[in-house]
Amino acid sequence: MRIGVLALQGSFIEHINMLEELGVTATPVYKPDELEGIDGFIIPGGESTTMLNLMHEFGIFEPLKEKARAELPVMGTCAGMLLLAKEVSNPGMETLTLIDISVKRNAFGRQIDSFEASVDIPLLGKEPFLAIFIRAPLIERTSPDVEILGRLNDGTAVAVRQERMLAVSFHPELTQDTRLHRYFLEIVADCLEEEVKSVREAAIPAD
Repeated sequence: MRIGVLALQGSFIEHINMLEELGVTATPVYKPDELEGIDGFIIPGGESTTMLNLMHEFGIFEPLKEKARAELPVMGTCAGMLLLAKEVSNPGMETLTLIDISVKRNAFGRQIDSFEASVDIPLLGKEPFLAIFIRAPLIERTSPDVEILGRLNDGTAVAVRQERMLAVSFHPELTQDTRLHRYFLEIVADCLEEEVKSVREAAIPAD
């Protein structure tokens, strides 16, 4: 399994280190041709506007969007969630529109207001995920097709999934907890299995 990590800006090194700790080949991605041969993709936390501008400058925005819509599982953390969302406010910005959610930028405060909080994510087990929030986005709306995976104690949704897409408001890559990355790798593995199954079925001759 080979996972690409957008390496134009933000905490991409931390994602790569965590993936390698899990025994996965992790590849920094800058250009469109580097999307070839990867099985999953991660958009890290960072400065979303800078990241967006660099994606256009390096020509990777549209190819990534097309590949994700066709087959590629994608995980976004913090700024990565903004780039995956359908709508962004405070202020608005262009996105990949891959997850049907509305998100408000910097809703939890400025950098100085960064905090840690326990997030209840049942599919990861009984132990809460101790998450790091830095200028974190707030999920204001989710469509019926979006599954809410995790919430803060006050009920605020901070982790969501829609089909092959996974997004969280916080920075799992800055912790020692690998469970969220493991879960994303399970999504990728399931997609690879489905792909193999489809190829085998297509190869069976019709009666």
